[in-house]
Amino acid sequence: MADVRTPTTTRTLRRILLAVAIGSLVAVALGVYGGLHQAAGYSIDIGGFSSTQSVKSWLTTLAVLLGVVQLISAMMIYGRIPGPTWAGTLHRWSGRLAVLCVVPVVVHCLYALGFQTYEPRVLIHALLGCFFFGAFTAKMLLLTYKDLPGWVLPVAGGALFCGLVGLWLTSSFWFFTTSGFTF
Repeated sequence: MADVRTPTTTRTLRRILLAVAIGSLVAVALGVYGGLHQAAGYSIDIGGFSSTQSVKSWLTTLAVLLGVVQLISAMMIYGRIPGPTWAGTLHRWSGRLAVLCVVPVVVHCLYALGFQTYEPRVLIHALLGCFFFGAFTAKMLLLTYKDLPGWVLPVAGGALFCGLVGLWLTSSFWFFTTSGFTF
C-alpha cells in the first residue's frame, strides 16, 4: 500500500510542477495545432463500421471501460479495495490498451476536424481533448519519479479519468443518443 503522507520536498515539488508544465504545454500545443491546421475533413477509417463517428464512439467507449478497470485496479494497488497480486499488471495493461483505443480517435479529430468551436458541446469536447492529452503527458512523466508523495499519481490518474469520461460524454454518449448504437 502506498503511503499518501510522504512529505513533499522542494525537489519533489519542482518535479511535479515540471511535469504539469510540460503537460500544459502539450495541451496548448494540441489546441494551437488543431486551431491552425486546415481540417482535411477525412482520415483513415477502420473497416467494419458504418461511419467514422461510429468507430470513434466505440473506440472511446472501450477506452472508458478500460478507464474503469484502471480506476478499480488503482484502488486495489492503493489498498482501498481488496485485489489480486497482479492488480499492478492489470493497471498497466488496461492503460496501454486504453491509449491504443484513443490514438486513432485523436488522430482523426486533429487531422480531419481540427479544433472546432461552433457549439458549446464541441468546444467543451475540444478543450477536454487537449486537457486529456496534457494530463496523460504529465502522468507519464510523473511515473518516472520514484520519490513522489503517494497522493500525486492518484490525482494525476483521477484527472486523466475525468478528462476521458468528459470526452466520452461530449462525443460517444452524444452520438449514441442521437444516432443509436450503430456499428
